[in-house]
Formats: sequence, C-alpha cells, structure tokens
Amino acid sequence: MGPQRAIGATPNFAKAMANSPSALKGYLGLSAALGEGVLPAGMRERIALAMAELNGCRYCLSAHTRLAPVLAELTTEEIEAARRGTSAEPKAAAVLRLAVEITENRGRIGDDVLAGARSAGLTDEEIVEVVANVVQNIFTNYFNEVLDVDVDFPLVTPYDHAEV
Repeated sequence: MGPQRAIGATPNFAKAMANSPSALKGYLGLSAALGEGVLPAGMRERIALAMAELNGCRYCLSAHTRLAPVLAELTTEEIEAARRGTSAEPKAAAVLRLAVEITENRGRIGDDVLAGARSAGLTDEEIVEVVANVVQNIFTNYFNEVLDVDVDFPLVTPYDHAEV
C-alpha cells in the first residue's frame, strides 16, 4: 500500500514533483523497485524516519510518522527510536547506524561500520538496499525542503530544528 492509498489522496510532495514528469517517474520507479527488495517495509520506514530527522525535513518526518504505523505497523516507541537512528532490534539498529553513517559521511564510512552491519547479519544485498533507501530519502528530503512543500500531514518537527 502506497502513501496515496494510505491517506486517500495524492500527497502534496507528489503533486509538486509532477512538475517534472521525469523526476516523478524516477522517484516512483525507485520506490516501486525498493518495495520489492529484501528490506521489509518496517526497515524502509525506519530509514525514512532517521533520514528525515537527520536532514531536518519536516514534510518527510511528518509523512513517515503518520504512515509508519499504517504501512509498517511501527509503534510510537519504534518511530521515536528510528528518529534517533536506533532500534531495540539489533538488525534494525545496525541498518540505522549504517544509514546514518552513510549520510553523515557522504558515503565514506569506516570499515568498522560495514563490519558491524555484516556482524549484525546484513547481507551484501541488504547493504546495497540500505544505500538505495538512503539516496531515495535524501532526494525526497531535499526536494521537499528546496520547494518548501506544504505539509499535508500532522506536523512533526525535527528535534534539532524546533525553532525553524
């Protein structure tokens, strides 16, 4: 189930992205492909929450906070932990640590981070999909911030951007 079905309308970010049919097609294609990947919806939502928090994207943070319980059955506690880049589940914590390291270091992660991901049980396929999910979320985070897309979900403000 995608965002349009979950909220019963086309979200504002999709309307704004439709200004470039190529960009929208690229986003939808990557989103659909990752939806068929090995990372389950809960893991993808956790990555989206961590990236939105890290990048200070109110739109994405609001959308994923609203949609994560519907699309991935994440609890309030899991959502809050993901926003902080962690999880009580060891594999999810390793995925989020990897995603945060990738973002904070622009892809230049240390060997210890990759070793930690592998020792937590991540396969090469999962690691590649973590990278792809990070990129997808950076795209939507930056897109929504650059265009200041009107948030059409209950507003959630990033922790470090409370005054923004």
